[in-house]
Amino acid sequence: MSQRPEEDFEEDELELYEHYRILVDKGQSPIRIDKFLTEKVAFATRNKVQQAIDTGAILVNGQMTKSNYKIKPLDEIRVLFEKPPRDTEVIPENIPLDIIYEDKDLLVVNKPAGMVVHPAHGNWTGTLVNALVYHFQHLPEMKGNVGRPGLVHRIDKDTSGLLVIAKTEEAMTPLAAQFFHHTIDRTYLALVWGEPEQDSGTIIGNVGRSAKDRKVMDVFPDGSQGKHAVTHWKVIKRLRYVSLIQCNLETGRTHQIRAHMKFLGHPLFNDAMYGGDKIRKGTQFAKYKTFIQNCFDLMPRQALHAMSLGFIHPLTKAKLYFEAPLPADFSGVLEKWENYVKHE
Repeated sequence: MSQRPEEDFEEDELELYEHYRILVDKGQSPIRIDKFLTEKVAFATRNKVQQAIDTGAILVNGQMTKSNYKIKPLDEIRVLFEKPPRDTEVIPENIPLDIIYEDKDLLVVNKPAGMVVHPAHGNWTGTLVNALVYHFQHLPEMKGNVGRPGLVHRIDKDTSGLLVIAKTEEAMTPLAAQFFHHTIDRTYLALVWGEPEQDSGTIIGNVGRSAKDRKVMDVFPDGSQGKHAVTHWKVIKRLRYVSLIQCNLETGRTHQIRAHMKFLGHPLFNDAMYGGDKIRKGTQFAKYKTFIQNCFDLMPRQALHAMSLGFIHPLTKAKLYFEAPLPADFSGVLEKWENYVKHE
């Protein structure tokens, strides 16, 4: 047996895991890095930050640093630890929230498209929950939903619209119960390919994960797999090759509207996961193809917006109802379609 090179017997380097990555703002004034991180990182103390710097666990622009280093605009700061980030760890981040309504028990926010609702693999930062824990202290968590404070429901990353957030334990349980018993009034607007034959209808079909792609949900109308799912829909506007649809959820399954509308033969406009990012209706003329591409560029996501939310206040028992207007990308694409049909 050949002898391994001597250096192979050296002790392996300790593997470190990135917990935080901070890009310093353009307008940031010079400040010691230990003071800066004490303000930016949850539960950090000046002493802990200095110890981490001394052990080489904090890097600035890829290099080790010192506690008295004064950060500069656009510096990239990485904080490394011996253990990987826990799924339940939530980093407070100063991300603006579009708050539609707030009282001492709950708030209703209008989530922009592109924002993930809660931290998970691949999206540890920049989520709605990261913003919530920065702006609100001591948000409650549902049992079995650790790491998702305040949440009683969610919408997809690239779906815009309304979410209700519980601020107290007293509010969380009754709100969650309303979602569980499907008594929440939720209305979505969707732009779909084609024009349905009927003006309205109801889709009843279990929704479950596809055997071919675990990221995609399939519809099982025979009930053999998945969970019971019901979507009520009606046509709001017909635009020849696409239609504006209103969807009301009776249940709230993952990707329910997206999967149900594809099953109906009308996938959401520019929904890459469900085949809506290709021309499904219309002509083969170059002018039309250019028009569609311009629409995709204007709204690089599925055309789905959680427009309204109605529920009973968990403590006052008052009926609450909120609406969020279509965001600029969605309304812009809708206007382009209206003009196209008018002048075709």
